[in-house]
Amino acid sequence: MRAVRLLSGFVLGLALAGQVPPAARLEHGGYAPVAASVADDPDLAKAIAPLAAELRASFGRVIADAPMGMERGGTHGEFPLGFLLADVMRAGAAAAVGEEVRIAFTNAGGIRRDLPAGPVHVGDLYEVMPFDNELVVAEYTGAEVLAIVREAILRKGGEPISGLRASVTGDPRHPQVAITLSDGGAIDPAGMYRAATTDYLLANGDATPTLKLGRHVVLTSKPVRQLLIDYCEALGKDGRPILAPGDERYHFSPDIVRAIQARTFHF
Repeated sequence: MRAVRLLSGFVLGLALAGQVPPAARLEHGGYAPVAASVADDPDLAKAIAPLAAELRASFGRVIADAPMGMERGGTHGEFPLGFLLADVMRAGAAAAVGEEVRIAFTNAGGIRRDLPAGPVHVGDLYEVMPFDNELVVAEYTGAEVLAIVREAILRKGGEPISGLRASVTGDPRHPQVAITLSDGGAIDPAGMYRAATTDYLLANGDATPTLKLGRHVVLTSKPVRQLLIDYCEALGKDGRPILAPGDERYHFSPDIVRAIQARTFHF
């Protein structure tokens, strides 16, 4: 499947080359502009035409509707599209392992654009998530779960999560911090929690280095983007819209937000 995805991306890139801004390529030690004025190679165009047409039809297929659109979000705990993705990952992980998965962690940096309002095409979701990240399941101690959330808040004002809530209020020098499960249940520092994340985050942690400590890892072989496509398509088939989750997962007081922005906040 990975080889097919890579080939598809390569062919699609060639097929749509005339639609991208002018680029440059190295040729004989110098740079030559590549633009619409450069003629297609007829043999190559003929060879890729059937697959390019198939890909255009697939990418242009409408699978659901997002009446209000959805922002990918930024900092300070507002990640509507990220929260939806984390929910989809958590449900996909539970289905893959056949057991409850309490938590999901993903990163806002992997989401590259907002979901536009209106009909949602397959190609839209490829633009939202251009990377071939794989869903993985790993186990973390409660102390590690708390550390992951704290790291994300310190470095980026939070990251998309599912199954968790975090509240940071009061004086930034002596903040009142509450990190719980989404139902309000306490996180046992000595307990073990199964979490969904991506192979990318498990490998390098991004803004949350404790994510690299995951144990008993299950590689699901499920691309996260395909999970999102399948979720949206299922909604479309049921005649239901794509909507952002309605729950609050991060709560920061104004003083805490200002301290995070100024990078003066510390737990």
